[in-house]
Amino acid sequence: MMGDREAAEYVIPLRWRADGELAEMTSYLRQLATWIDVTVVDGSDEERFSAHADAWRGIVRHLPVTGSGAGNGKVHGVLAGVAAARHERVILADDDVRYDRPALTAVIRALGAADLVKPQNYFTPAPWHARWDTGRSLLNRALGEDYPGTYGLRRSTFTAMGGYDPEVLFENLELERTVRAHGGRVAHRPGIYVARRPPSARHFRSQRVRQAYDSWAQPARLLAEAAILPVVLWCLRKRARAIALLGALLLVAERGRRRSNGRRVFPRSAPWWAPLWMIERGVTIWIALALRLRGGVRYGDARLSRAAHSQAQLRRRVETGDRSRYAGSARP
Repeated sequence: MMGDREAAEYVIPLRWRADGELAEMTSYLRQLATWIDVTVVDGSDEERFSAHADAWRGIVRHLPVTGSGAGNGKVHGVLAGVAAARHERVILADDDVRYDRPALTAVIRALGAADLVKPQNYFTPAPWHARWDTGRSLLNRALGEDYPGTYGLRRSTFTAMGGYDPEVLFENLELERTVRAHGGRVAHRPGIYVARRPPSARHFRSQRVRQAYDSWAQPARLLAEAAILPVVLWCLRKRARAIALLGALLLVAERGRRRSNGRRVFPRSAPWWAPLWMIERGVTIWIALALRLRGGVRYGDARLSRAAHSQAQLRRRVETGDRSRYAGSARP
């Protein structure tokens, strides 16, 4: 029932370099903690960790990450948080995700028939760069699936598969593929909408090439995105072709907006940002291709060359009995 606490755990891995959002985050955690048990796995520096401990004392369980090792720091936080979770059903959420109670309940209930539940994020508020990135989400929704900053998962499944590899860039895809490789069920729920606060415009700009690099994990998508720039340049040679391309993109984006009643969270103007995102990706994908030759892309303090393992690679690991446990712990 909506008035009862959920029999589940909400895990937030974070590593902050600034505390400008501390007051807003504390307000969210205070409300969230009335619905569900919350664990924050904090990889911030000592000074900020202490500030967070003071702000969140008595509200949530606040743990440091220990023995995190190299690679994707977010994954180490997830590994530590799930290991410390007190419930079978777990909500993983980035620090910019903002659930309301109906969405939280819907994801937890969906775990009754799935090992991993994948809802849909949308930005609120929506400054220009959030609208720009929404164009990407609409195209993803129309042509396949978008990748959110939050999942629901079963702790027993996650533990049995030994977590997932932290030495990858596209950690969400790696998580999904690892669950499938171990025989788990991934439930896509594009009609469960979970709010997400937008990054700063500066952080948004810093993500453009890194997000393009994720396409190395999806070869068909990589080839399609590499073809964007040549196709756009060819279409621009004739007005009719350019209009036809623009119209097709808008129709596809509108299809994504309408899917699963998305019109209630994506405004009418949202499809018009899809062409801008497509042109951006047509440029940044070539930068991502060049970075592969240089050893990968920077992610936090690390340089990662692998976007994600293929589904076939992960299945072979399972078939050969390679179920290595990945490092990551939290100290109560």
